[in-house]
Amino acid sequence: MPRYSPARTLYTHTSPTLTKLQMGYIPPEDAEKANKTKPKLPQPKIGDVVRYFDMDGGLAEGEVLVGKISLIQPIRSEPTSEDGTNKWLIEINEMEDVGDGYYADYPSRKRRKSALRKLEEIAPLPASFVRTEDAYKVPVERGTNRPRPSHASYDLIGYEGPAAVPINQDVVKADGENYGKIKFELIRNSAIAGAAGAIVAQLVSGSDIAVIYAAGAFAGVAYLFFLGIKTDTVGSADAKLGSNVSNLRFVFPGLVLVGVALNNKMSGDSNPVSTPGLFSTVTPQQFGAAMAGFLTYRVPLFVSQLSPVISESATEMIPGSAGMAVRLAQDAKKRGVDMSLLEDKSADGLTTVFLVCGPEATGKTTLVNKLLESDSRFVRPALVDQIEDGVKFERLQQKGEFLQVDQSGRYGLPKEGVLQAAEQAPDSENGEQKVVVVDADVELAKKMVGVSGARLVGVWIGLDDLDKFESRLKMKISSGLVPIPEDETEDTVLRAKVRQVVKDIEFGVVSGLFEFTILNEDIDDSLTQLKDAASYCFK
Repeated sequence: MPRYSPARTLYTHTSPTLTKLQMGYIPPEDAEKANKTKPKLPQPKIGDVVRYFDMDGGLAEGEVLVGKISLIQPIRSEPTSEDGTNKWLIEINEMEDVGDGYYADYPSRKRRKSALRKLEEIAPLPASFVRTEDAYKVPVERGTNRPRPSHASYDLIGYEGPAAVPINQDVVKADGENYGKIKFELIRNSAIAGAAGAIVAQLVSGSDIAVIYAAGAFAGVAYLFFLGIKTDTVGSADAKLGSNVSNLRFVFPGLVLVGVALNNKMSGDSNPVSTPGLFSTVTPQQFGAAMAGFLTYRVPLFVSQLSPVISESATEMIPGSAGMAVRLAQDAKKRGVDMSLLEDKSADGLTTVFLVCGPEATGKTTLVNKLLESDSRFVRPALVDQIEDGVKFERLQQKGEFLQVDQSGRYGLPKEGVLQAAEQAPDSENGEQKVVVVDADVELAKKMVGVSGARLVGVWIGLDDLDKFESRLKMKISSGLVPIPEDETEDTVLRAKVRQVVKDIEFGVVSGLFEFTILNEDIDDSLTQLKDAASYCFK
């Protein structure tokens, strides 16, 4: 027998049992693979919805609470351990449990509660904001209805604190220029208002009062100038000096009155003060002129604050598409858009779009289908099919150029599909004018407003009673047309949809987008009204 055969035999018999775990050895390639597949813990951010415990709740494990992170700060007093604990302190604003897994911010600051917890004592929740409930939907554990975190904790070791927000110096420079422009305009307008007030005082009360009024107006301009010094130095190393210098602005009104009083004393027998008392050095008329002149600086401030409100109210009074166009033009001007380009484009003509909008369960889609079947002049928008043209669909989706993607996720509606559908219709070559009809919910209608090159003829479809909405929605839910999520019930889905209907109705009333309103009580009568409204697309 060979000399080393026992060793070979021993190795042969034991090697099947020497697994990697028993040997305590993992090859580098397997270790790298294990690190890649290990779930990565999230890092905390301001605004995260988290689960935490309140030990004062009377329960052995503590009361389970849900809140939102409002502040992250390092812990200085305790040494940081190797596992990352005792390193970060989190301030949490408690959220109100409104039932069915929904948590909302407290509406009142007085009722709002906050708590401090260490980072290792909280867990992130996969919360999603539900607009119809005005609350966050949080997944809960079955049976206990306790919030179910997405991870047991945050990343304690790799977290290095809140990320610094990069400062765009171009934005800072632009804001500085805007601030300087606003400050100059306020001082200039105050000086103009003071000069105008002095002219009026000259005509009404004579030159003496006009001079006092002008002096008071000059004091008001000086007040604004020195107030600007304080604002200019806020947050800088000269902030204290700027604040002290700025306090001189309170001296100017007194200097005006002192100057008037000295002038009266030096007038001798011509001193207008004849009675001792509160106005023993200046007359009530002189005091009033000085103070009125000083407060003149507030007039431009008041006008600048009031003019946007008046302008917005006047714009909202313009009905229909005309009012919407004015609001869009104002918004474009605020964003620095060259209005001459818009005017040139409008001169080239717009594509007429028949926009039919309304809440769910109004029969809107049925009316649109009947209109398309009965009148060949109206066509549907051109959709992009993900199956037939997947490359184009993915490209448009990544760029965010879809106005809407249907519930199946297969069909997407791009802007070109609305503007070019009428031109690409088969019979359009024969000279028959075509108009595209968009069957839109409120979200799509809002996006259609921003589609340049479209002239919208809007029709709102509704019902005359909210109970009818609720009845139709119950029928849709009972028939299975509306899916019920696992963590929802028929009642919660119905309640959410009714709230959405109310918000949609509010948009239909106040948006000014719709020239026509149809209450769909009888399908034949409503179709007749829809055809009458559609005829305006050709006028």
